[in-house]
Amino acid sequence: MTHKTRGIVLRSIKYGETSLVVTIFTEIFGIQTYMVNGVRTSKKSAAKANHFQPTAILDLVVYHSENKSMQRIKEFSWGHLYSALLSDVIKNSIGSFMAELLHKCLKQPEANAHLYNFCEESFLELDRANKIVAANFALFFTLHLTHFFGFRMTDNYSTDDQVLDLQEGSFIDHQPTHPHFIDGKNAELTAQLLKVMQPHELGQFSLNGEIRRILLLRYLEYYALHIHDFGQMKTLLVLHEVL
Repeated sequence: MTHKTRGIVLRSIKYGETSLVVTIFTEIFGIQTYMVNGVRTSKKSAAKANHFQPTAILDLVVYHSENKSMQRIKEFSWGHLYSALLSDVIKNSIGSFMAELLHKCLKQPEANAHLYNFCEESFLELDRANKIVAANFALFFTLHLTHFFGFRMTDNYSTDDQVLDLQEGSFIDHQPTHPHFIDGKNAELTAQLLKVMQPHELGQFSLNGEIRRILLLRYLEYYALHIHDFGQMKTLLVLHEVL
C-alpha cells in the first residue's frame, strides 16, 4: 500500500554503486529510513540524487510496512525549491546542523505533525533569512526544538534568578554545585532568545561569532544532559568555521 507524505531529508548515505540509504523525517510516519535505488548511475540520475541532500523538502509517495526497518519510495519530487539554502555555504551549514540535531533527537518512528510543521517552517525561514537572522538561527532552532521533546528551558529569568541550571532547565538564584550552568551575560542572552517566537526577531541580536559559539556549545551540553547517547555533532565544526 502506498501513502503520500511530505518529508525533510536528514541524512543520505551512499550504498553500493548506484543507491542511497536516506533518513527522512516524514509528516505522517515520523522518522523513516528508505532505500533509493538507481539514482547514481548517470548524469541524468545524479539530478535525482540531488533531491536527497540533507534539508531538502520532498513530496513523496512511499510504500510503508510497520514490520520493516527500511522502507521504499515509489515517487519523489521537490516539495519546495529553496532559493539559497542548498547553494549558500553559510545557510547550508546551518541547515545541515539543524538536520543533524533533529536526527539525534528523533528516536522512534512516530508521527508528530506539530514538530514536522515547526521544522519545515524553520528551514523555509532560514532560506529567506537575511544575514543577521541566519547567523543567529542555529541558536533559535536549538533552543526551541527542546519544546517538542519535553525538556524545554523555563523562561523564568529575573533580577533574583540569573543563573541557568542546565540540569534543571530553569534559572535559579545561585550557582549550583555541578558545572552545568550558564551565568552572567550569556544567561541574560539565553533568556532573551527564549522569548523569540518568530525568526525575524533574531535580527535584534548583534552577537559576535565567539558568543554564538559559546552559547551553542552550552545548549548542546543541555541536550546531552537530557538525551541518552546524544554524542558529538559532526556538523558543529563546519558551522563554527562559517559563522
